[in-house]
Amino acid sequence: MELRQLRYFVKVVELGSISRAAMDLDLVQSALSQQITRLESELSTRLLQRTPQGVTPTEAGVAFFREAQLTLRHAEQAVRSAQQSRLTGTVSVGLAPTTAAVLGLPLMRAMRERYPDVRLHMVESLSGHLSAMLNARQLDLAILFDSPIRASQHLQSARRWRVLPLIEEDIFLIAARQTRKKNAPDSLRMAQLKDEPLILPTGPHGLRSTLNAAFARANITPQVTLEIDSLAMLMDAVSAGLGGTLQPWAAVARMKQHEQLYMARITDHQVTRVNLLCGLSDDELSPAALATRVVMADCVRDLVQSGAWQGVSISPVAS
Repeated sequence: MELRQLRYFVKVVELGSISRAAMDLDLVQSALSQQITRLESELSTRLLQRTPQGVTPTEAGVAFFREAQLTLRHAEQAVRSAQQSRLTGTVSVGLAPTTAAVLGLPLMRAMRERYPDVRLHMVESLSGHLSAMLNARQLDLAILFDSPIRASQHLQSARRWRVLPLIEEDIFLIAARQTRKKNAPDSLRMAQLKDEPLILPTGPHGLRSTLNAAFARANITPQVTLEIDSLAMLMDAVSAGLGGTLQPWAAVARMKQHEQLYMARITDHQVTRVNLLCGLSDDELSPAALATRVVMADCVRDLVQSGAWQGVSISPVAS
């Protein structure tokens, strides 16, 4: 038995006619008659008496009519209660430029679909800035970066934040294709970058600390020709052939002509970037922020599994 069958029956009794009820419900009369017949079969009793003037409820129909009206009122009240208790409020979310390029729009769409009364305050900035904003309670949630080793240490020592590993991103050497030979390899070791002119973000940036550690393990000094703390400007410089950069795939996600770029994955162990979903402790987060945290994790997982976020793997703790 379905609520719609109850609505159909109540409307027929109220109007005293299947044909008029069908018009009011915008149904074909035969379809409405079938639904009433199915309802009577489920109850194993006759609910309506057909007459030349229309239909009237039987004794069983009168009793069922009263209970059906009550059930429908309860259902409507349940809907109103759910709508009135929908999550509301404002949630501040921080994303680095590379993360925002892939996750930003899907997150906004998912939040609008699931929690339309929650207002998102989206902040795009470098990882170091987002970390400072989170510490200053200017953000509720942020996706920050770390190396695999430091990330595991961070999880053990983090007390002020709630930290959840999301994904590990491979790092690629990205350069203008015209600066490469046709048979350039699609993977490289860090040691092979000894003489590569590089354009990198500065030290406080989460990625730069990961790269510095990788350079040290490979026992090389990088040839840094430019330092740029703007993803758009950095990628413009790379596209212009001013040097290569070391970034995850997400760095080219917003570029319409990224096929003009050469990309080679760095295969050294531990040369990956861990994405950590960080937030204030649970007792400091509002219900809206707690719900947003779940949506963020779901969106990341969906993007990876669908192939929309390339060069990444789900972190074991997050899977």
